[in-house]
Amino acid sequence: MNKLNQVFISFLAINCISLGAINQTIAAPVIEANEASETVLQPTAQPAESPIFNDAVDHAEVESVESQGWFEDLLSNLGADGEFNPDDGIDFSYLPGPFYNPEMSLGIGVSIVGLYQVDREDKVSQLSSLVINGLASINGALGVGIENKSFFNEDNQRLYFNANVYDVPDVYYGVGYEFNNEDLNRIEFNSQTFQINPMILQRIAAHSFIGAGFDYTYAKADGVDVATIDIDVDPLNEVSRNSGFNFLINYDTRDHVTNPQTGSISQLEVGVYRESFGGNHDFEVYNVLHSAYHPILEDDTLAWQVRGRFSYGDVPWDHLSKIGGGNALRGYTTGRYRDKQMLLAQVEYRQHLTGRHGLVYWLGAGTIADSIDELSFDHLLPNVGVGYRLEVKPKVNLRLDLAYGKGDSGFYFNVNEAF
Repeated sequence: MNKLNQVFISFLAINCISLGAINQTIAAPVIEANEASETVLQPTAQPAESPIFNDAVDHAEVESVESQGWFEDLLSNLGADGEFNPDDGIDFSYLPGPFYNPEMSLGIGVSIVGLYQVDREDKVSQLSSLVINGLASINGALGVGIENKSFFNEDNQRLYFNANVYDVPDVYYGVGYEFNNEDLNRIEFNSQTFQINPMILQRIAAHSFIGAGFDYTYAKADGVDVATIDIDVDPLNEVSRNSGFNFLINYDTRDHVTNPQTGSISQLEVGVYRESFGGNHDFEVYNVLHSAYHPILEDDTLAWQVRGRFSYGDVPWDHLSKIGGGNALRGYTTGRYRDKQMLLAQVEYRQHLTGRHGLVYWLGAGTIADSIDELSFDHLLPNVGVGYRLEVKPKVNLRLDLAYGKGDSGFYFNVNEAF
């Protein structure tokens, strides 16, 4: 068993133990205080005696009352009932689903979504969220990612925690638009990655936060298939291990972090990576964004975003700015378009249909370059797409997106909005 697999198994074990401890810690005082405390969202009361054990009750009538349709019943059994029960400590829902793509072949993914309250007496902080995404495929792809957002002390502090372990097929087309745009420059390899990134945010004004965190990443490319392609693959031959500190400042008027309908956010995040911090490269990364959300009609939302990622110094192959994937311009294969600088814009119309169901339509465009002054409309990469939304928990959406780009496309199964 190789080193990354050992890390992967240890990572799973540690997080299973940690989640169990967190759940017990949160659930115990909640259960004890249940009768005396007042909750933000009250769970649905259960009958003292189940009617299915009462012979006098007509079973067809019971089924018509209890059942909301097989799909809704299935979701409820998986915890995806659109409600939050504080008595569970962490109120989980489980969302499995098959997938297929040329790199990973046929596989299954699962998203586990948990909502919880750090302090039940805190009526100001929004619900904290824990999202665990896992995948496995028949060709050996394996991975798990964790994204946690905790809100506490009446939302004066926020704790964000991201961690990922993946051993999956990947692609490399070299660096820069000219190389990336050539289909024949495709190089396939197996990417083994590990990342951990905690960050603490402190409110400094009514709508502003500053934050600081640490980022450690490890990336290794195995089985690089160079064939006869004339591009530089030397960067892939080096294990990329990088440690850095992240600093953030923002102005945030959004009504909700994971699924905003009003407000906006302007944010600057700076990452400083040094060999002296334990890595093997010296470089800096600047992430800037502005996102705005406008309510339309009664329940619809128009959302738009401008986003840039600018890197300088000895930037390793896995930290170059990329276009593609589930968030940064859907419709392009993650890893195909990469360079030091990236700029994109996207706009979405989020339409509420009925109940917990909705549709999303979007379009966008982006570009990459070696330097900011080389960013050009001549190398513009457009995208367009449509998606389905299901509210699995309050303000937490499951999203299924189908997106098309320039000569590329993608299907995405994710939790929470792209931006």
